[in-house]
Amino acid sequence: MNKNGKELQNTGHALAIPKRTYKDSLRKLQVELVKLQRHFIECNDKILIILEGRDASGKDGTIKRIVQHLSPRETRVVALGKPSDRDRTSWYFQRYVPYLPAAQELVLFNRSWYNRAGVERVMGFCTEAEHEEFMGSVSNFENMLVRSGVKLLKYYLDISKGEQKKRLADRKSDPLKQWKVSPIDDEAIKHWKAYSLARNEMLARSHNPIAPWTLVRANDTRLARLNIIKDLLGRLHYSGKDKRLIRADRQIVFEYDTANLENCQLAK
Repeated sequence: MNKNGKELQNTGHALAIPKRTYKDSLRKLQVELVKLQRHFIECNDKILIILEGRDASGKDGTIKRIVQHLSPRETRVVALGKPSDRDRTSWYFQRYVPYLPAAQELVLFNRSWYNRAGVERVMGFCTEAEHEEFMGSVSNFENMLVRSGVKLLKYYLDISKGEQKKRLADRKSDPLKQWKVSPIDDEAIKHWKAYSLARNEMLARSHNPIAPWTLVRANDTRLARLNIIKDLLGRLHYSGKDKRLIRADRQIVFEYDTANLENCQLAK
């Protein structure tokens, strides 16, 4: 029960929070995000945040809350569509390079070059050789970005199979979410196991101390959004930080470790 006597939803790993509490917490965190933006503009920082995850894992909603009150001049969201014929014959990372942050910019990738390790791998949109080349190159590419001054944060949002089914069904019935519906949605459920195996390999081979993965249990959208924002605020330096406000719940947001695949911390 909460202090008002209302029962809180049990999400399996933590108790959900009431809508009013969520909105109050979100507003306070968005004030912290504005502080962060003021700081990285003054200091010429370059910040890149990658959000990956299964279909319907909550990437869109999380990004929307992060950028909601930030200056659009210094904030960009990148969500690339299907690659062109030219893209398919170029160096794989070339397609993403023009969207990388310059000084004073925060860029959020709603899916990224890790498409090659996920949907392209599972759906056969790339060859095994192309996939292996990517996996052998991605850490070097990201290390170059970090050495050049880019502050890189990588999040993988994980949800259960049942939750994904529910969210994909909601998309089809909600007229305001029709833009999210795609033929790939049905394949996400059909190839659930293949996506799990591709995810496991991607995390194991691209996690490193310079560009680590942070995992998010995202079955509860409110808790996931709040804790992703808390985590990124905790990882980035800015003046006037309220450290008590940005303590993330490590049952929801936590750094990847090989043990995650063995102790059922990720959906199988």
